[in-house]
Amino acid sequence: MDLLKILSRGTKKTTNSVSAPPPSSKPANPQLYHDPTRGLKRKRNEEALDVATTDDAHEFDFFAAPDPVETRAKETEQPKATKPQPKTEEVQLLDQDEVRQVLRSHRLKFTLLSKHEEAKLKVKKSKKKEQPKPKSKDAKLSLYPQPLTSFTDLRNAYKISPRLVENLAKQGFRLPTEVQLGSLPLLIDPKTALKNSESDSVKLGDDEAINFLAVAPTGSGKTLSFLIPTVNAILKRRAGSGKPEGHVLEALVIAPTRELAHQIVREGQKLAAGTGVKIVGFKKGMRLPTEDGVENLDEDSNEDGDDSAASEDDEESDASETPKSDGPITKADIIVTTPMLLLNFLTKKGSARKTLPHVRSIILDEGDVLLDELFRDQTMGIVSCCTNESLRFSCWSATMGSNIEALLLEKFGQTESASVVPLVRLVVGLKDTAVPSVNHHLIYTGDNERGKLYTLRQLLHPNSSNSSTTIPEMGLPFLVFVQTVERASSLYEELKFEFPAEAGGSTRIAALHSNMSESARSKIIARFRANEIWVLITTDLLMRGIDFRGVNGVINFDLPTSAAAYVHRVGRTGRAGHEGGVAVTFYTKEDIPFLKNIANVISLSEKQAGKEDGIPKWLMDALPKVQKEDKKKLKKKGVESRRGNKAEITTKSAWEKRRENNRKGAIAGSKKRKIENRGDDSDGGNSEWGGLDG
Repeated sequence: MDLLKILSRGTKKTTNSVSAPPPSSKPANPQLYHDPTRGLKRKRNEEALDVATTDDAHEFDFFAAPDPVETRAKETEQPKATKPQPKTEEVQLLDQDEVRQVLRSHRLKFTLLSKHEEAKLKVKKSKKKEQPKPKSKDAKLSLYPQPLTSFTDLRNAYKISPRLVENLAKQGFRLPTEVQLGSLPLLIDPKTALKNSESDSVKLGDDEAINFLAVAPTGSGKTLSFLIPTVNAILKRRAGSGKPEGHVLEALVIAPTRELAHQIVREGQKLAAGTGVKIVGFKKGMRLPTEDGVENLDEDSNEDGDDSAASEDDEESDASETPKSDGPITKADIIVTTPMLLLNFLTKKGSARKTLPHVRSIILDEGDVLLDELFRDQTMGIVSCCTNESLRFSCWSATMGSNIEALLLEKFGQTESASVVPLVRLVVGLKDTAVPSVNHHLIYTGDNERGKLYTLRQLLHPNSSNSSTTIPEMGLPFLVFVQTVERASSLYEELKFEFPAEAGGSTRIAALHSNMSESARSKIIARFRANEIWVLITTDLLMRGIDFRGVNGVINFDLPTSAAAYVHRVGRTGRAGHEGGVAVTFYTKEDIPFLKNIANVISLSEKQAGKEDGIPKWLMDALPKVQKEDKKKLKKKGVESRRGNKAEITTKSAWEKRRENNRKGAIAGSKKRKIENRGDDSDGGNSEWGGLDG
């Protein structure tokens, strides 16, 4: 019977259809990069090739002798299967070669930014032994911590809360993404993560925690990466103190916009369900458990006319009344807030500055913008109000400039103190590049704005007769980014009747910007998530952090103000490994002087994804280099031609606008005269007949 089974097999191995995942909207593999051959040495490749050839030969020669390599592998695996688990449940860690291979296959690079003495000695020793090329004096030490291969290892190897593991399983998380694979072991248990590493001499503090900087692509699971360690640390401290009940504010999560803060709260509450950890979004009028500190700081709000992702919450909080001092104190373990809203509470005018003595963790989501010039004073003002000696810091973003890293190193990587906390940086893939699952397109729309509308209408109606082969296919829903609030409103008025009434008409298109109230913005986002809105026109308000997993594409109607802005905009599609996301960027003759930065990002992103059909070389060579002064102007104000009176988006000529305006004026004048005539008739009647008493 066994012989018949063997002879019935084909000479080629077939895949197991049972193990194939069923079709679903959620991808089976959320990882962006995984090349098992990347990082392998030549000897290992040759050995793998030999094993493959011998396996094929044995598959054909059914009576051949067993392969010694295979028997050795079975002998090494047999004790692991039969060996009982020890009572101490010691962690089975990977050796250094295995760790390096896993990290390299997933394109993870860890660097120790803080200058420990041990790191300096390690670099010097490596220079003497290997004698590599001369490095700069500020050469950083590479780290190789243990990776996380499965979420089940969080319970087995790192002893996190069982309820956290259950909540992760309920939400369908099985395979960690790259940023989760690299960051979770190091944030949950740095001592264990660095145990078998060559960098095990790195000093850890008494609480065995680190300061952390993560640069990972958009949609790669950064929110879960900082929420899991934060919630688990609170549960661990509660168990150690013997006080399972009661809420103490131990963590702050700072985000640049209200929309992103609401999203973090929503994801955190799902993760912490049933654990007793309370996550609250900070709002106006709330009070936190604080202590009076030094005299008040003079913090001036940075109100700007631009509609950037970092200005809306400040304007509303500055215009609001100061929180009531007699309200109840909000009891929470984790507070999620925008920077100016919390700083206004801590530095209320006319009173001493308040401090948060129990906060042990500060998390900056989209940290590059929070530490940029627009928000730096506000963010660092909150940091200065957190006085706990065990304060730890983490910063997360898809883009990170060298100036931000230098600021973090200066603030959190001092070498004078003996108890310095390591500052570790994790980079996933190449810095400042888009996710590999997005297809990029640059489309020239002519010399003026009118060509953009024509091209956008071809994307809205791909089956129309005027569709072109140069226009990519893009399914609904998708996002349309413009430069200013005025242009968002103008484009909405131009497109709101594009869909027929049978398909929903104007309800399928909406605009979202900072001039809208918080409730109106929340309703539009909810409708967009529910697929009731198919085309959402917005400013850079929604370019950071917002998770719209059903978005099929992003259209840059107006050129992004920087390469980082492009990365974050197009990151609203192709999230969590979803394939088929499309990013289309319109450009006119006025955009060509600023297009080089965007083209470089697209070229690097497609090169990293292994795509050959990228931007043509002739176009890259023809584009002019962007000067530093022009970069600064573009980042602050955008393209000059799309500000002021020129910001209106329309296909109508000046003569058509004038005729329509005259027609509207004539209609309004006619209505006014009719009302006046009616009023004269009634008044005249009343004056001639004074009533019964007249």
